[in-house]
Amino acid sequence: MQIITTFGFFVLWLASRWWLALVDKYVPEPYLDEVFHIPQAQKYCAGHFRDWDDKITTPPGLYLLSVAYHRFRLLSECTPFSLRSNNLLATILTAFLAAQCRHLIETRAAGRNGETSSVAMPFGSYYTGLNIALFPLIFFFSALYYTDVMSTLVVLVAYRNHLLRLQARRLGIVNDLWTVVLGVCALFMRQTNVFWVVVYMGGLEAVHVLRSVHSGSQKDSTLHDPPLSQSGPQDWFLCVLTLAVAALSNPFRVVRQIWPHLTILALFAGFVAWNGGVVLGDKSNHIATIHLAQMLYIWPLFAFFSAPLLIPSVLSAATRPIQYLHTLFSLTSKRAAFISVSYTLVTVLLSLVVVRYNTIIHPFTLADNRHYMFYVFRYTILRSHALRLSLVAAYTVCRWLVWDQLAGAAGPAQNPPRPVKEAAAATAAAAPRTSTALLWLLTTALSLTTAPLVEPRYFILPWVFYRLLVPAWRATDAPAPPGIGRAWPRGGLAGRLWLVAGSVDVRLPLETAWFVAINVGTMYVFLFRGFYWRGEHGELLDGGRVQRFMW
Repeated sequence: MQIITTFGFFVLWLASRWWLALVDKYVPEPYLDEVFHIPQAQKYCAGHFRDWDDKITTPPGLYLLSVAYHRFRLLSECTPFSLRSNNLLATILTAFLAAQCRHLIETRAAGRNGETSSVAMPFGSYYTGLNIALFPLIFFFSALYYTDVMSTLVVLVAYRNHLLRLQARRLGIVNDLWTVVLGVCALFMRQTNVFWVVVYMGGLEAVHVLRSVHSGSQKDSTLHDPPLSQSGPQDWFLCVLTLAVAALSNPFRVVRQIWPHLTILALFAGFVAWNGGVVLGDKSNHIATIHLAQMLYIWPLFAFFSAPLLIPSVLSAATRPIQYLHTLFSLTSKRAAFISVSYTLVTVLLSLVVVRYNTIIHPFTLADNRHYMFYVFRYTILRSHALRLSLVAAYTVCRWLVWDQLAGAAGPAQNPPRPVKEAAAATAAAAPRTSTALLWLLTTALSLTTAPLVEPRYFILPWVFYRLLVPAWRATDAPAPPGIGRAWPRGGLAGRLWLVAGSVDVRLPLETAWFVAINVGTMYVFLFRGFYWRGEHGELLDGGRVQRFMW
């Protein structure tokens, strides 16, 4: 396994290096937002730290890291190629950090369920980290000088530290201060990272300390925080209510745990007051707005990129329709069915209201036909009002599919052989707790609904944390087709192959193939399907420069 994982990281490095070389060959000059980022980084490389381009909205973290990178490598000049190569290194480190975070999540889940977990990182964690680095919205920008890849890396460093804090029996002042430093570093990359290092990680630590206070006592029953796979809308409400009551009953314990995150929040609030707003420059085009429709767009985007992960839900729906109907109308589950149906109707109604009254079309979306989102809006949301409303059905289905995966979608296998059952139980990751999923949803909403512009890059961190939480799935977890519940392979080659399927998430190679296909397609279009902007009389615009399609 070590040889395979080492080879996987080597292939990732080769692919990233090849992509960087192609961009440098065919797009050597700064392109699009690089027109602002590269000159600003070159000013910093020259020591002009007081010079700032007012068109840049994000903090200078990327440029400061670039200066450190160039000085460490003793590079005398900051060229577009050398600056872009920063993200090549960041992509490899992102894969490794994501693998470590995945392993820590699975280790903690195994300990919570009373299972033992090996200290060595399993193959599935490495593979998940590699796929996260191949995520098209990350891999594409690994060859361009944008903030997204480096920002993701820094947030993952902070997240790894957070997961280690959850495992520590005692936290010292050194680790608390280190948490503050990592949080500030994340804010130096992008302002919206405050939601992930404060709300998400701070919220998880608050829940952790409340659970530890109540564990082993009669008060344990007052915390309602079941695994997401065993919770419904009523459980989500009870989870929030009981955690709020527990926090009010133990304020000093909570503050002792999360004071580093509160410090980060205070520093960020001080920055906003000093700066007169969240963004640094171009404030007129980046005004914080309540944009609830973002929480509708996220589900089709996640469903598209996570298509291979949806296999369990599709299999369950295809092989167990009778069981679903029986559960819906059984005497023991009428109340749950009523709550579920009511919840679905309410969400559909709220979605229709949001589409009707809170669909925001930012001028940038309509003004720049170099981005894929321009065409998505043009052929869907802007097509007609009726089509815009009908998309609520797609939002609802995609939301169910994505949430189902987060809950660990696969139903139990019917009469699997004992070795398969043991292999799956030894390696499967438990579904996240209800509180974890709700904090992820809240943080995602805060980071997206404050942005008027629908930009795929804004969905990177929500997807990364979602992907880290999705439980592993095996083919043996799937329900057996009707009539062959006892016909599982037990011996010979078929049995051995089935045992392998019982210990590996078979969706991982499909996810790799899917991401590679998307990446190859978008890379080809970007490099070789350029076009020119022309005026009304056919004259070339933008100085005759080639325009290229990108995310």
